[in-house]
Amino acid sequence: MANKDFNEWISNFRESIAGYSYYVDFEKVVCNVDKIKVELNMLNSLIGSKNIRQEFCNLVRKYPEVLKCIPILIAVRSNEISITEEGENLNFNFKEPNYTIEQYAQFMDNIGLFEMMGNHITNNLYDYVLGIETGLDSNGRKNRGGHVMEDLVEKYLKKTGKKVYKEMYLEEIERRFGLDLSTISNNGSSTKRFDFVLEGENCVYGIEVNFYTGGGSKLNETARSYKMLAEEAAGLENFKFVWITDGKGWFTTKGNLKETFDTMEHIYCIKDLEESALNRLC
Repeated sequence: MANKDFNEWISNFRESIAGYSYYVDFEKVVCNVDKIKVELNMLNSLIGSKNIRQEFCNLVRKYPEVLKCIPILIAVRSNEISITEEGENLNFNFKEPNYTIEQYAQFMDNIGLFEMMGNHITNNLYDYVLGIETGLDSNGRKNRGGHVMEDLVEKYLKKTGKKVYKEMYLEEIERRFGLDLSTISNNGSSTKRFDFVLEGENCVYGIEVNFYTGGGSKLNETARSYKMLAEEAAGLENFKFVWITDGKGWFTTKGNLKETFDTMEHIYCIKDLEESALNRLC
């Protein structure tokens, strides 16, 4: 990238690549809630009860399966919840009950669920859990962001008309293409995996992809490690390392990225892909 100005290059970085599905996967949310819809409706019978503790015990005695939906009522996905009380450790299992019904009732009381249900703080547990699942799903945006960038890059890779492989380890690349990558695998001890591998005419390209919306030390570590990887790969025949990155997160930590940009032959952003950089690559 020596013939390109760093500041001009980074000025093209995007603030976001998020589509509508990035924020909440409602199909997944509804699917999760529907799995326990029957049990939630059974627990709905307790809402507004003046004798909620006894009615809960009667309900669990007759339909013990209602216990499995209790963790999500406090935004927990696990089937087990650990409680420390007066020096005693309790580990409630809601899939395979390991305490008495009365102890589960005490759990409900102590954690505040009886008060919420008995006092009509919520009037429908299905709607309530729908809200919880929506909130929990939003926590997955970071992972979805990575997948969005990978999906975007994959489209441009396929436009090259060359063979594209996803998530290949070094040893797999060596085996498939007959390459010696010991200089970057630390003589076979590294378990490095590339996001993509592109099979060009006379060269194989190991490609890493990321998009950063926020800053942090991880970005500097990534820039340094990829600079080192590019230097180790520089002397190899028929193999090149390619880094495709973007995102406004880099605006707050440009130093290490510039060092990598100045020394790395194949580093690209989304605008470069739009301008057919990958087609020129192979």
